[in-house]
Amino acid sequence: MGDLYKSRWEIEVFYRDIKQLLHIKTFIGTSKNAVMIQIWTALITILLLKVMKETAKFGWHLSNLVAFIRLDIFVKIELQKWLDSPFMEPKPPQNIV
Repeated sequence: MGDLYKSRWEIEVFYRDIKQLLHIKTFIGTSKNAVMIQIWTALITILLLKVMKETAKFGWHLSNLVAFIRLDIFVKIELQKWLDSPFMEPKPPQNIV
């Protein structure tokens, strides 16, 4: 019985992360297809963020990682290097001729 409760609790935490970190409060569309697209997009996004957090050498908290990605979403960087050491000064890209 304890294992069942623990599994249920992990699912609750997962959905809490989706709601809080991705700021999903309501569904944009109302059709079944629109709702399903939003749910799948949120699931894929949160899973990718958790994989990035786990592969990074830097000790990210998931909420901090999400906040920094929001700030740097359109900055051209090498993602894994940034995940490993986010506060290092990036080297300018080398021009290849």
